[in-house]
Amino acid sequence: MNGLLLTVPVIGMPVEQFLLLVITALAGGAFGAAIGALPAFVFTGFVVFLGEGIAILQRELATGVPAIEPGQLAAGITGVLGFGAITGPHIAFAGGVAASAYAGKKYPEMEPAGWDYHFGKNILYAFGTKPDILAVGAIFGVLGVVINQLSASLLVVSGTGITDSIALTVVLSAFIARAAFGYPIVGKPSGSGYLDMSPFENEEMHPQADSGAEEHAGRLATEPWLPQQYKWLNVAVIGIVGGLLGGYIWIQTGSIFLGYAISAMSLLFLQLGVENFPVTHHITLIGAVGAVVVDPIAGSVVALLAAGAFGAVSGLLGEVTQRVFYSHSGTHVDPPAMAIAIAMVAVAILSLLGILPNAGYI
Repeated sequence: MNGLLLTVPVIGMPVEQFLLLVITALAGGAFGAAIGALPAFVFTGFVVFLGEGIAILQRELATGVPAIEPGQLAAGITGVLGFGAITGPHIAFAGGVAASAYAGKKYPEMEPAGWDYHFGKNILYAFGTKPDILAVGAIFGVLGVVINQLSASLLVVSGTGITDSIALTVVLSAFIARAAFGYPIVGKPSGSGYLDMSPFENEEMHPQADSGAEEHAGRLATEPWLPQQYKWLNVAVIGIVGGLLGGYIWIQTGSIFLGYAISAMSLLFLQLGVENFPVTHHITLIGAVGAVVVDPIAGSVVALLAAGAFGAVSGLLGEVTQRVFYSHSGTHVDPPAMAIAIAMVAVAILSLLGILPNAGYI
């Protein structure tokens, strides 16, 4: 009975461990709000890169480091820090996203010059030390822990998770922020439908841009997630390229997440304003998964080709989801997270059906 009382129901985690995670997530979410969602995710990349690098080293020197259990140190850096309460995307990035959504309504005057979208979508913006905005980030950091732990506990079939719980949490957290701060959950398209980007191409202004409401001033009618990366063919091509690279990294190193980490770190250049810089972490990750699930049945060459195909599919999933869920409302709902969550549902189902030999990393 005492053991049960000391365990959080449903989540199945010891109370002390759960409280430790929740308290740290308060700081992690506030940290994401303070430095901005995108910079927080860049830190995710650096921490995961460090963890995966150590993991590769440990595998190479496993017999030479007897004082450390195989994988223990790397798991602590990648899992506990990179994907945990410090820089986990469901905590720090999600906290920054929620902070931007809140500020878009509460402080539209903070919008920097030259920003053509709703300020609620500005995930590059660092909110510094403004207490109420940091409090929003902290609350959503804790929300990220709760959703992720519940997802990891409940969304399991035959012992296998059915999607990436962190990616799913990032998506659900963003939609909750929309609802909490009074934004349309999806929004109404200005063109012929949700997939139509022509209002952006024609530089049409939002119907409420001249309403006198400061939050809509200068806002475009349709706001694609990446103006430099939304045309179908272009997205497919970068998907193939990124998928091949992610697959090759796994084939050579055994790390599924190293390509993802490199892609995440590369977004530092996007943050610094490098024009036409692509976003590829959903592509390199799912590309690596493609190699993982095909290699056991077809060998490394076919696995590499599969990685390119998986990368293209993930890139296109990101584009479809951004056109439906990002472009027509006023806050950031992350297309890469949506792509990863959907792709991993498909991989899990194919694995459960016996079509694929494994479910990648879930």
